Amino acid sequence: MKVAVVGASGYAGAELVEILGKHSQINEMHLLVSENSESKGLLFSDLYPRMQSICDLPLQAFSQAWLSANNDLDAVFFATPHEYSQQWAHAFVELGIKVFDLSGAFRLSESSDYPKYYGFEHKHQNLIDEAVYGLAEWNSKEIANAQLVAVPGCYPTASLLGLKPITANDLNVKDGLTVVNGISGVSGAGRKASLATSFNELSLKAYNVLQHRHQPEISQECGQQVIFNPHIAPFKRGLLSTVTMQLKSGVSADDVAQAFHQAYDNTPLVRIAKTWPQIDDVSGSPFASLFWQVDEEKQVVVVSCAIDNLLKGAASQAIQCFNLANGFNVSQGLLGGAQ
Repeated sequence: MKVAVVGASGYAGAELVEILGKHSQINEMHLLVSENSESKGLLFSDLYPRMQSICDLPLQAFSQAWLSANNDLDAVFFATPHEYSQQWAHAFVELGIKVFDLSGAFRLSESSDYPKYYGFEHKHQNLIDEAVYGLAEWNSKEIANAQLVAVPGCYPTASLLGLKPITANDLNVKDGLTVVNGISGVSGAGRKASLATSFNELSLKAYNVLQHRHQPEISQECGQQVIFNPHIAPFKRGLLSTVTMQLKSGVSADDVAQAFHQAYDNTPLVRIAKTWPQIDDVSGSPFASLFWQVDEEKQVVVVSCAIDNLLKGAASQAIQCFNLANGFNVSQGLLGGAQ
């Protein structure tokens, strides 16, 4: 298959390039950056020396002229700012090229929400309506038939993997207090240098509390309004999300356990841990690890989920969606060995 990665110079884009380079179904790959990018014309391995002799492809400038000359792609991955994806995704869709967008440009169901949460006017409600939310373990059938997949963000992925077994089985108190606390490493802020994410300036802190753009995404996809408290910490990669929910009267610890095992016992990339997961359990891997505990007296469940924010929270989940949309094994290219 012939694919392109737009935004290949960023952290999530680089992870995509590395995975796609090992994927047995990919025989041609184009690496693209914006026309005004400082990386334009460099080799991928110039930016990421660990990839020297593994991927020495050039970073090409993306434009309408480039697309016109390369309109036979099978798929494109957008690892770009939200507004950029919104601006260009339609051009690929119109050519029948499958789009896997790692930005937030098509995750929210209403275009009217984008000025508030993303700071731009969304011009493609029709594509929002067409897009399939790419939470691979929960929407596999829809993804299999999708032309445009909105790959979830890192916080929503970890949070929803913990929330959905409860909400999908109607075990929680409707409109009850649901709190999501998330902690991410600094790579989640992107490759561009910033004083706010400098290791010399940062300890552990909350940010954008009660106003983070992932709050409506999490609430929309679990069918329950949540309070989302994001935090950033001075480590490179990884993310931990801890969810607290009120259970309905009479819901037991066994009911909750059954819901989680039914959801994830047969999913190769979500692991039910034997104790509270930590980031080192999953960093550098495509796995999510989760654990929960129920207090039957208080009718409360607490669920913790650890992922790598650049992999299960971005690139490897996009590859899961790509695999599903093309009829491949969902973990192809992600676990090594014959698949």
